[in-house]
Amino acid sequence: MASHEINRSGEMEVFTRVVELGGFSQAARASRLSPSAVSKLVARLEARLGARLLNRSTRKLQLTPEGTAFYDRATRILAELADAERSVATGEVPIGRIRLNTSASYANHVLAKILPGFIARYPAVTLDLVLTDAIIDLLADRTDVAIRAGPMKSSSLTARKLGDTPMRIMASPAYLEEFGTPRSIKDLDGHNRLGFAYARSVDGWLLRDAQGKPVTVPASGRVQASDGEALRHMVLGGLGMARLGGFTVRDDIAAGRLVTVLDDINAHENEAFHAVYVGQGGPLPTRVRALLDYLAEFGRVS
Repeated sequence: MASHEINRSGEMEVFTRVVELGGFSQAARASRLSPSAVSKLVARLEARLGARLLNRSTRKLQLTPEGTAFYDRATRILAELADAERSVATGEVPIGRIRLNTSASYANHVLAKILPGFIARYPAVTLDLVLTDAIIDLLADRTDVAIRAGPMKSSSLTARKLGDTPMRIMASPAYLEEFGTPRSIKDLDGHNRLGFAYARSVDGWLLRDAQGKPVTVPASGRVQASDGEALRHMVLGGLGMARLGGFTVRDDIAAGRLVTVLDDINAHENEAFHAVYVGQGGPLPTRVRALLDYLAEFGRVS
């Protein structure tokens, strides 16, 4: 087949369906082709690219590193093509579904306040909101944008910074009345230090010892959780103390529901927040760009 006869966008659509649906038969049904036609199409694509894209076994298909890179580019190109067609028809009005992954803390304390304005501004956009504190694979989860806390590591992801929030050790007045207020690192031995049930950029409480040197104190309490908002509610209930983002407890402090503990020896590090997405600065679908711009304007933490 001559190069000018190759339907590259059609190949990309079939290939992405194979990956997303998990097999040739499933992709064949979705593409209204036979499984053998899909298999031959992928084989021709691999031959032309000079690289194996999929490792095939009797049970499943697995992307090779080259296949992952091609899938990443193909999905973005197809999204851009679809966006270009919509732009002509709608005059660049954002339209379609956005899959947004974020923590319950950010959703409750930031998104809940600003999303009504976003939905009102872009009535043709719908949101699929997934709440988790865990780091997810944006490609595998088919996520458009994820809100992540902590430093950004080098990767294929691009980020828009949404600010920094101070990390504070919090307790309820009732808890401190029953168990006492710690004044030093040594005093923490008798307290229930609630923490996260997964690895974080700072795994513990960063404090300063009597000489002013930074010390990481393990959050080795009797309860660990995978959700920051769950930890906040446990602290509000008097279960123990926890290290929480300042933006999540500001209202609790003002209302007297929570008290800052060990502030004089807190290392006062900040935790950064980013809106991350797949890509290296190339064109984005209009709907995704609209959300990123909106978050950068109204969704900042402090």
